[in-house]
Amino acid sequence: MRSTDFTHVEGDKVKMVDVGSKEEVVRIARASGTIHLTKETMALIKAGNVKKGNVLAAARIAAIQAAKHTWETIPLCHQIPITGIDVEFEVGDTDIKAIAEVRSVGKTGVEMEALCAVSTALLTIWDMVKAVEKDETGNYPETKITNIVVDKKIKAKQ
Repeated sequence: MRSTDFTHVEGDKVKMVDVGSKEEVVRIARASGTIHLTKETMALIKAGNVKKGNVLAAARIAAIQAAKHTWETIPLCHQIPITGIDVEFEVGDTDIKAIAEVRSVGKTGVEMEALCAVSTALLTIWDMVKAVEKDETGNYPETKITNIVVDKKIKAKQ
């Protein structure tokens, strides 16, 4: 793909695309990603014994905040009217899958907001448990974040 094929690039300059003439429609995006942790850490999370507090509650709040502030984090994203955000977790034996769905009625999509929500949820989980995930050298050999993807994107007329 040539740089002339990109909507946000003109020569050596980047720009924010003007969406002013686009029609307002319902927009929904769902993203997900997974954090892999030790069984010991997962047991602490499930029992509610993480010293920093309720890991999933903190991650959910962080995800919602991240979605609302995506335009401040990603330079060429528009500030959009978010009408709803749902964040869920699937807790396994050695991993937690975060799923965020973001809804809007607007002129541009919400997939970046969903991706920011998921990424921030997973980073918050890591931050909440990093003290127990460290090995004796101070590293995190079993901790990893994987598979952050957009699972669904819907654009529907009202």
